Amino acid sequence: MTPLLSQCFFHRLSTISSASQFASTLSSSLRQISTGSDLKKAFAEKIPAEQARLKAIKKAHGSQKLGDLTVDMALGGMRGITGLLWDTSLLDAEEGIRFRGFTIPELQEKLPKAKAGGQPLPEGLVWLLVTGQLPTEAQAKSVTEELRLRSAVPAYVKTVLEALPSGTHPMTQFSTLILALQKESKFAKAYESGVHKSSYWDSNYEDSMDLIAKLPQLAAMVYRNTYYSRKYISPDPNLDWAANLAHMMGYDTMEAYELMRLYQTIHSDHEGGNVSAHTTHLVGSALSDPYLSFAAGMNGLAGPLHGLANQEVMRWLNTLVKEVGTSTPTKEALKAYVESTLAKGQVVPGYGHGVLRKTDPRYTCQREFAQKFLPEDPMFKIVSNLYEVVPEVLGKMGKIKNPWPNVDAHSGVLLQYYGIKEEGFYTVLFGVSRALGVLSQGIWSRALGLPIERPKSITCDVIEKKFGKVNV
Repeated sequence: MTPLLSQCFFHRLSTISSASQFASTLSSSLRQISTGSDLKKAFAEKIPAEQARLKAIKKAHGSQKLGDLTVDMALGGMRGITGLLWDTSLLDAEEGIRFRGFTIPELQEKLPKAKAGGQPLPEGLVWLLVTGQLPTEAQAKSVTEELRLRSAVPAYVKTVLEALPSGTHPMTQFSTLILALQKESKFAKAYESGVHKSSYWDSNYEDSMDLIAKLPQLAAMVYRNTYYSRKYISPDPNLDWAANLAHMMGYDTMEAYELMRLYQTIHSDHEGGNVSAHTTHLVGSALSDPYLSFAAGMNGLAGPLHGLANQEVMRWLNTLVKEVGTSTPTKEALKAYVESTLAKGQVVPGYGHGVLRKTDPRYTCQREFAQKFLPEDPMFKIVSNLYEVVPEVLGKMGKIKNPWPNVDAHSGVLLQYYGIKEEGFYTVLFGVSRALGVLSQGIWSRALGLPIERPKSITCDVIEKKFGKVNV
């Protein structure tokens, strides 16, 4: 967007007074800019080199083994099987998640921010995930403007939302609205028109950026529809992507904006094997458009074993407070409660991780946020004391590879402190963030021409014929 057009656009936004006017202004302004953007141009420039790199890797190393497959891996949910290309992030057992090679502390330091010393702008992370390079402030701002121009939600989406039965789960509402938007898919239209496969990435980019731009409003609509009698709040053209989500939900403080920026950054990607990422990739590999593939990923995220973990943490913490009988239990009382939880054959939610072997850096940055903004909050004090108690108890059991807290051990407490107490909505917030990673990777999957995913399956008979029949 040119500076002059940007000035005209924001002047026009300052005069609007309704959601419909806002949508009309966005659509009109979007038509005035080229279909490209700084981010799209930067992405397009990198495609040839990455295509050549992938071709060279396949030629030089295509026959090399990445590892050995065991029966346990096949029967255990394919855990530990390396079989998927995912460039946007990588999970390291010791350092946690790296986004394009950068740790979370490095991102907090290096990514552009809305305010000095504040949390990273997710828009800057989008630039990094898509291009592999850290953005300048101007580049991050250009993503903010691009997302703002794409953010108008068609009126029929609200009609679809309000037609759903009362009591429909927030994740079901969220997934339904994403699917409703599929009629807008530029990729689906381009494929139907016979576009060459070398250009698949272009319309996939358009769909992905359109969807990312609209997700905050979709999520906020679900929130206000479910918990606030459909009293929707229009977007604020002066706010960035994450802050606008907080605003449209009804939380308008600088700290709430900062928390949402942090939350949306750290939940964005977690390499490609988790359910929401892998599902999005799998469905997209069939050339389903980003709306269809992301909705599928969100249906996976809604599962209790994936996206509901921070809800489980809050339920466990609330039960702890009720049973211990005080809002400030001692460490001795916490230890006894943890031991009683384990004695019942239950797990301590928020502790342990399938890959990590140290404290999750996503937990650590949330802890630092709490120490800065809510050090005296009773629930934070409980979480902080549990950090000292739980690893010791779990460590003595001798069976647990990682007794340290993960991201979910802390996020619910922060959300509740700022008034977002509706635990059933937490997975929707997670889903908004996860779009940044999975859709960025989806653009690259189409640019690199990755094939449809089709792993080989086997039967119990095959296993027994190969390794011997087992007596039951």
